[in-house]
Amino acid sequence: MENAEVAAGRLSERQADLLARWLPGWRLVDDLGWGLVGTTVLRVEQDGGQYVVKAGDADDHHLARELRAHREWLTPWTSGARAPVLVHGDEAAKLLVTRYLPGELVQGSAAETDPDTYEQAGRLLRLLHAQLSVVDDGFEARERDRALAWLARPHRIEPAAAAELERLVGGWPTPPTTLVPTHGDWQPRNWLVEDGVVYAIDLGRADLRPALSDLTRLAAQQFRVVPGAEAAFLAGYGADPRDADAWFRTRVREAIGTAVWAHQVGDEPFEAQGHRMLAEVLAEAERLG
Repeated sequence: MENAEVAAGRLSERQADLLARWLPGWRLVDDLGWGLVGTTVLRVEQDGGQYVVKAGDADDHHLARELRAHREWLTPWTSGARAPVLVHGDEAAKLLVTRYLPGELVQGSAAETDPDTYEQAGRLLRLLHAQLSVVDDGFEARERDRALAWLARPHRIEPAAAAELERLVGGWPTPPTTLVPTHGDWQPRNWLVEDGVVYAIDLGRADLRPALSDLTRLAAQQFRVVPGAEAAFLAGYGADPRDADAWFRTRVREAIGTAVWAHQVGDEPFEAQGHRMLAEVLAEAERLG
């Protein structure tokens, strides 16, 4: 496929013009997108260099987060060549270019069942989290309201369960919360491995959040099925950041968001995971009274 065809079909006119200025004569190598959301992800080549191009559509809100992460928080990773380096970015155009990192996606590879992968991932995450922290008095209230807003959207959660979730979430306390730079989707589909070394990619959900929030995807997935993964991860991280009450609230919010978002984008396996997560937290809430 010619570059002009790619640009016409996947990039806005402004994005195509910017990319042509940033990387004159670029050539498409591969389409790396997941196909579920309106973000175009391309591997391209220009003058022998390999790059990843990310472009958001009109509804995108991830590119601004990713640009902020690259500009403010990734030095602990990029200084050790453990994450992509930003080359160009334009927040208004929803376009960024990073240097391409070689490697195999951990998800689906042998590395996904290797405890050493999780120990390295824990060490990487600690570097990200440890660089700054802020106390936010309004975080829990915003997250409560956000969870209730998710429940107001179309979903396939059973009415009785949805009503119980609304009651549960609406009654939560809203204490001050310590926030750190987080990846937002810390799991094997956003890790690469090359010669046994783990690298981080895809900062589209990066934001200031509680440190424990970066453990939610792993706890719902790999920690359940990969022997030794959780212990290895915590050994790499150096501690367990999960306060019991805050962890429960986070898991409930994550379950709601997973079930509703996956339904909206038509990802039925991920939606099923969300419903399993909901069943588990509702059962736990019933046990705790």
